[in-house]
Amino acid sequence: MFEAGALGAETSEGSERPVIPRYTRPEMGRIWSDENRFAKWLEVELAAAETLAEAGIVPAAAARLLRERARVDVARILELEEKVRHDVIAFTMAVGETIGDPATARWLHYGLTSNDVVDTAQALQVREASRGIEVGLAKLGEVLERRAWEFKDTPQIGRTHGVHAEPITFGLKLANWYDTNRRNQERFRRAAREMEAGKISGAVGNAAHLGPETEEKICRRLGLDPAPIASQVIERDRHAHYLDGLALIAAQLERFALEIRHLQRTEVREAEEPFGGEQRGSSAMPHKRNPVGCEQICGLARVVRANAQAALENVALWHERDISHSSVERVILPDSTILVDYALARMAGILSKMRVFPERMRRNLDSTHGLVFSGVLLQDLVEAGAPRDDAYPWVQQHAMAAWESDGDFRALVSADERIRGALGEAGLARTFDLGRQLRYVDAIFARVFGKKGAGRT
Repeated sequence: MFEAGALGAETSEGSERPVIPRYTRPEMGRIWSDENRFAKWLEVELAAAETLAEAGIVPAAAARLLRERARVDVARILELEEKVRHDVIAFTMAVGETIGDPATARWLHYGLTSNDVVDTAQALQVREASRGIEVGLAKLGEVLERRAWEFKDTPQIGRTHGVHAEPITFGLKLANWYDTNRRNQERFRRAAREMEAGKISGAVGNAAHLGPETEEKICRRLGLDPAPIASQVIERDRHAHYLDGLALIAAQLERFALEIRHLQRTEVREAEEPFGGEQRGSSAMPHKRNPVGCEQICGLARVVRANAQAALENVALWHERDISHSSVERVILPDSTILVDYALARMAGILSKMRVFPERMRRNLDSTHGLVFSGVLLQDLVEAGAPRDDAYPWVQQHAMAAWESDGDFRALVSADERIRGALGEAGLARTFDLGRQLRYVDAIFARVFGKKGAGRT
């Protein structure tokens, strides 16, 4: 299992000793510990015994004693597993020893098969993990909303293919990320809800030992929905959907991180991830301030995506069940939830303290001397009556000349009698008005944030 404390090196260059990142939610690792896994198994066992006692199948006194005496001893379970080579049998043997009364212990695991316990308990673990991730998504959304409003009116050049395109604001970029995160929340909530399913339907899913009604009561006791139908296991399309939800979160976090990495490049330097007072970027070059946090998030996203592929491979099992999925899930469920939980906290921290350089943004926007207004110039010429097939080469001719010579695009088009004649001085001033390009920012923010953003500036 991937341990929270082993989350990759934060070295910038060379082979410096890794710095262990501060992980703000270590309880995510606890969810997937042996202690919690076996505790959840016991929770399912006791829920089954108490439900059967209510039905008059298990003696009420036995169910009560099971609740009072049954305990999990991880070391003893693992010791027995080395001998019997079966984890659930080792578990029932070890728990039975803690009960101390064979007449009572015989009712433990009554009517159940191993995966009635394992799959149902796994749903409880996933539910715990999902709640933590939902908290992380909510916190990230809060940071994105705050910073989007902070830079709502900060002009920035928009880029397509890595090349200057047309003006935006940095707030628009962050609002876009906020909306993405909101979709992640909705998607993940649905996937997590699908995972809140248990099964107590026996070795092939025919419910022959306890019956569908008892299965439903046991699951409801645990706060789970009974799977409408199962084989020996809950079908793994649910798990694939869940891992896909985690992979989408990781992919979007990588998108944010990759953009910050680009904006931190020396040639761009419009934004920068936080750099600590005593932090050092390179053993050889004291000037280095590297986007190591964002690079780390990009790298970890690859692992989560690969895990989603493994979850898809788990969907197809032999007949009513084999165990080829089991070993995989012992890795991909803990690792993916821990990694996404960590990456969410890491990205929220980066964005919260990210340095932004509005002056540099404006300088970069102006660096092509008006070229970024070529699109609106073409549109204005067409509106003024120029045929598009004529107007396009007029504009492109001057755009290419300005591009090649680092010249002043506005000066070139202003000297063109065809363009000046079509638009006039007032029309050209309107074409090159940055405020006109950004006049709908407020309307877009209202669509993204709705009434809760009303009155903010």
